[in-house]
Amino acid sequence: METVEQKISCTTPNAAVDLIAEATQLSKSKVKRAMTLGAVWTTKRKKTIRLRRAKSRLLPGDEVSIYYSEKILGFSPPEPALITDQKTYSVWNKPTGLMSSGTRYGDHCAINRVVEKLFDRPVFLVHRLDKFAKGIMVLAHSKNAAANLSKQFQQRTVQKKYKALVEGEIISPVVTETPLDVKEAISRVTPIESKLGNTLIEIQIDTGRKHQIRRHMAILGTPVIGDKQYGTGRYPELMLAAISLSFDCPNTGERVSFDLPPEDHPRLADLPEAPD
Repeated sequence: METVEQKISCTTPNAAVDLIAEATQLSKSKVKRAMTLGAVWTTKRKKTIRLRRAKSRLLPGDEVSIYYSEKILGFSPPEPALITDQKTYSVWNKPTGLMSSGTRYGDHCAINRVVEKLFDRPVFLVHRLDKFAKGIMVLAHSKNAAANLSKQFQQRTVQKKYKALVEGEIISPVVTETPLDVKEAISRVTPIESKLGNTLIEIQIDTGRKHQIRRHMAILGTPVIGDKQYGTGRYPELMLAAISLSFDCPNTGERVSFDLPPEDHPRLADLPEAPD
């Protein structure tokens, strides 16, 4: 599949789509689609941003970058399910395969962009959930709500609960404080049920390091089932879900809690058979 990564300098006034098409030999329709899906960037006032408007006027000295991947741009992301809309923030059930935020190759596969288009209002990320995990996410829709929620995450007053299926048996609760990326990381693991050498666990994390649960469980010798990066990858899907999120409502100050529907929780009974 075709891939183009190119930085282009403008020498004469031109429309963005025309400049990029001429420089890359991509058709204008492909360039327009790449722009719409967030794969074209420019720098304005020392800030690098996505350039979406095909007819944006570029002047001599302006630069644009395109990160065109037919494979990525051709991917149709699964849609999140709305749990509640409180105007200044909303809570969603993010499905497996949907990213929290985009990459330089586009943002059409990210929950912030998907919700932005669904609601036609701004979206501010205040936390993240692994692309391969599913579960509860809160998104802010105003700067005040974003600042409020971000502060709660930073001060660790947000309660986050997860469930996972792991390889191996865990008999008693475990608290692991192994630092990740030279930073404090605390995960509290409680076993719920074991069967055929696998265990259903609940995890609470005090910190939010990248892939924290997956890395901590691998360090403990009980990797999350389906983890191709830190575990054996013997199963097709990562068995990890964010099942609960509790925080102080930015609108009222009252404590609120949102839970993943029980049918979306990982269960030992639903564990697929591992390939030979």
